[in-house]
Amino acid sequence: MIAATMLQKKRQPSARKAEPDLPDEPAPAAAPEKDAGQIAGVVSRNLKRLRTRRDLSLEALAKRSGVSRGMLSQIELGRSVPTISLLWKVARALDVPFAALTTDAKAGGTVVLPAEKAKLLSSSGGEFTSRALFPFDSERRVEFYKLTLAPHAEENADPHAPGTTENLVVAAGEVEITASGVSYTLHADDAVMFEADVPHRYRNLGAKTAVMYLVMTYTDAVG
Repeated sequence: MIAATMLQKKRQPSARKAEPDLPDEPAPAAAPEKDAGQIAGVVSRNLKRLRTRRDLSLEALAKRSGVSRGMLSQIELGRSVPTISLLWKVARALDVPFAALTTDAKAGGTVVLPAEKAKLLSSSGGEFTSRALFPFDSERRVEFYKLTLAPHAEENADPHAPGTTENLVVAAGEVEITASGVSYTLHADDAVMFEADVPHRYRNLGAKTAVMYLVMTYTDAVG
């Protein structure tokens, strides 16, 4: 059962205090060539390390993940920047969190993550982006992300590891979240928590880029 906060199922239009117009945000663009190369390098190193640690061949990982051997080889060689949906498939096949493939920072104490140095992962068309807001430095059960979704775009997500939950708050825009066949409409400042070990979908209902913050919680410690 999905637990929702401060929202109604399929909310109908109602009289509500007008909110100030937010400035239009441009649709997410593809990562600059330099950033794309950095992301490819990080994912390449992590994928090869995690695959060999589990004594998996490329063929075996391809069967587990549903991603072709050729694509996995291109990723390991750093010649291809994978999409978010592809990385989720590989992460689940390896039984690791998403960030285990995308982050290489290890640090203690205070860690600053400058916005200008953020490495964004995007969907194949660039309409959906994800930015990790934490360093991959130790075992943990919680991960924190900033998500953006272009106007009228949608992103379908594969099931995460059993017991995984998502707690999402909308910072800007109007978003529909669907999981377990039930849809919820969220406006700015609305939040929802749902079981994410089933297929789920994010859909932008508005004409402006939606901005969301996501806390993902695993049953077991990861990292």
